[in-house]
Amino acid sequence: MNACPECAGVMKFDSAHRRYVCQSCGLAVNREEMDEMAAKNTSADPNEEKEQRKKDYLKWWSNKK
Repeated sequence: MNACPECAGVMKFDSAHRRYVCQSCGLAVNREEMDEMAAKNTSADPNEEKEQRKKDYLKWWSNKK
């Protein structure tokens, strides 16, 4: 079993759609997308992660106005 990259829930393979579906949050991704998301979530540089959070917050804040 794989862990969901969004919520760490259990991912189950749906053979009809050829996608992994999270049993907790409902995220549906293929194997390549899941690997990309996992790589993105494991940032090696803490400063890079902090800058990304800052950019995401500023983007959210400016869209709310």
